[in-house]
Amino acid sequence: MIGSDVAIEGIFKSFGGFKALNGVSLAIQKGEFFSLLGPSGCGKTTLLRIIAGFESPDSGAVTFDGADVLGFPPNRRQANTVFQNYALFPHLTVFENVAFPLRLKKKPKEQITAKVKDYLKLVQLEAHAGKKPNQLSGGQKQRVAIARALINEPRVLLLDEPLSALDAKLRQHMLIELDQIHDKIGVTFIYVTHDQQEALSVSDHIAVMDQGDVLQVGTPHEIYESPATSFVARFIGETNLYDGRVLSVEKLPREETEYMVELDIAELGRVKVTTVDEVSVDQKVSFTVRPEKIKISTDKPVSGRGDINHFQGVVDEPIYSGFQTKFYVKVNNTTLIRVIKQHANYSDEGPDIIWKDSVYLSWSANDGYILGIQGDRK
Repeated sequence: MIGSDVAIEGIFKSFGGFKALNGVSLAIQKGEFFSLLGPSGCGKTTLLRIIAGFESPDSGAVTFDGADVLGFPPNRRQANTVFQNYALFPHLTVFENVAFPLRLKKKPKEQITAKVKDYLKLVQLEAHAGKKPNQLSGGQKQRVAIARALINEPRVLLLDEPLSALDAKLRQHMLIELDQIHDKIGVTFIYVTHDQQEALSVSDHIAVMDQGDVLQVGTPHEIYESPATSFVARFIGETNLYDGRVLSVEKLPREETEYMVELDIAELGRVKVTTVDEVSVDQKVSFTVRPEKIKISTDKPVSGRGDINHFQGVVDEPIYSGFQTKFYVKVNNTTLIRVIKQHANYSDEGPDIIWKDSVYLSWSANDGYILGIQGDRK
């Protein structure tokens, strides 16, 4: 079983006066695990429904392996959908739910039995074949829905927030199983979610959407480490985000073009950051640094490298989570900086940094990131 290349070109869709999609274009490669990520109402489910054939766009094109599919109904698109609410038949057994698509096609009984057994084995439900849906857990129901969607051997599997109804631990377990199923069968997965951790965990590529627009497409690493806009930086994980003005630009003597930039940030002061993008003195930009990139200590750092940013502050709020502590540190008496410290070693004396401690913060110029023009909050 193999997947299809999926191309989405200039898709517009409105519902009355509401614009759900504003000229969305995406290229999804054969066999990819591709996620559409964004907040509620951003257009991701509408786009999925257009790919599936449940909605028609106002304009644009959707192709599978170069062939236009917009003129075909859902059952002729070689794409199946797994829904958030499972959509199982309550009066049928697990076996019959999975067999249903093949019975519609009037496949031979022996072929149906053999294929259903294969797909129940794929989703590890062989022992539950005779049960009804009300006898299953949420994760088991979702696996039945996945098996039923895959038994038709689609080239594209569309997943509309399939894990959102599950509790947190089961969701993580199911996510791993879903990724393993994808690796086994090689079908193109297009996965809709509002959960950034889900998307980062399993995706080959992610499209971050907001208000009907695609703001950035990239690998999980690219999306997290090099966000294209302030919205992406804030939506993917946690970050510290500030507006600033470029004070100086120095080209670094390295093989690739890279610049050391000094920024004036009203809330902090002067901050050094490296960038591969050309910026100019007095240009207004947005700057971000992730909380886990910042080192925190009660010990005053010794003078050292010139590419390290140093600030002093007071712990305004520590939040202990076992494996890590998140600190809100007040700098310059007003600005709160979020810092995350991982706990890699056992401590029998409790936290070494507590509320109201005077602390020193530092991070490398390489760990900050310039997003672009100041005010780019989309």
